[in-house]
Amino acid sequence: MMAVSGEQALAGERMLRMPSCLLKLTRVVLSHKPWALFFLIFVFISLTYQKFYWGIWEDSENRLPTYDSSAEIGSAHYVTSPINISGESPPSAGNVFFVETSEQTSPSYLFSCSVESAARTHPESRVVVLMKGLAKENASLPKHWAFSLLRCFPNVEIQPLNLTELFSGTPLAQWYVQPQRQQEPHFPVILADASRIVLMWKFGGIYLDTDLIVLKNLQNLTNALGIQDHDVLNGAFLSFKPKHKFMELCMQDFVENYNPWIWGHQCPGLLTRVFKKWCNIKTIETMSCQGVSALAPEVVYPIPWQDWKKLFEAVSASEFHQLLKNTYAVHIWNKLSHGTKSVIHSQALLAQLYSQFCPATYAKMKEDSEVLSKRAV
Repeated sequence: MMAVSGEQALAGERMLRMPSCLLKLTRVVLSHKPWALFFLIFVFISLTYQKFYWGIWEDSENRLPTYDSSAEIGSAHYVTSPINISGESPPSAGNVFFVETSEQTSPSYLFSCSVESAARTHPESRVVVLMKGLAKENASLPKHWAFSLLRCFPNVEIQPLNLTELFSGTPLAQWYVQPQRQQEPHFPVILADASRIVLMWKFGGIYLDTDLIVLKNLQNLTNALGIQDHDVLNGAFLSFKPKHKFMELCMQDFVENYNPWIWGHQCPGLLTRVFKKWCNIKTIETMSCQGVSALAPEVVYPIPWQDWKKLFEAVSASEFHQLLKNTYAVHIWNKLSHGTKSVIHSQALLAQLYSQFCPATYAKMKEDSEVLSKRAV
């Protein structure tokens, strides 16, 4: 609650005595000149406005979220100037994008951590979360702790995702409307693959998967993507200028070589194919050619997917620093790790990542864990 100064307390005391004061003034009006009536009306309106003003202020103070104190307070609803995903408005290369292409509107701890870590490391950028499950005509977000937490960051914007609008004006527009698409396996994942390359082509900026924890600002990594492991690129992180030719070729390959039956064919496979053609090479290594960089695995993928269990193993502070000294973000490989129970209060690598880079989400995790523990007793 807002601290009350001596002057405010005195003003409140005077407001409580207002009815008797008005009674006395009324008696004066009845026995004096007409100008006193004007004075009475002026005083009444002024005091009413003062009470109304302080009532709104105190009410807004009482509604402030109580998460991490370093987080500034943002808006509780959709942004008033959303990105036009049809691409008709001028793009801003400073955006950081997240995409949820399922109907899910109950973000996980990892989802929240990903967005929070990006917001903290990119305070000057718009961190835009596009969610297919949000109703476009609804001006309010669903009631969920993650939305309440994330709206505390003034640079986080949560918007509905209209895929028809997003794909308009690209080779993926006709691909998306084919009726058989809805029957294909892994279709929400493939939609995410499609969305990321279209967002990069239309708007530029940075795309991040919702299972990636950001450690450092990524804005200096331009026209870049990361090597997942030997000879394979991954699209969990992409950073490109708008209308880049490489992203245009990715959209073309997406449609021309479309195969929904092979896992990863439309993202790691696609990016690897296009990059090899782009550079006219047979094997990918840390390199840059024709203005596009393939970053070393430790930049974004310091834990290979084959070693994902290391995320749940304890590491010392020195080991933690040594492992991540050249790392900008850590991919958590949620497809593999999501069923593993994380020990919140441990020295596990993942627990340390949460505590250092998304402390508000980490605090919520600890709070929920303590509540569950008490119920179990």
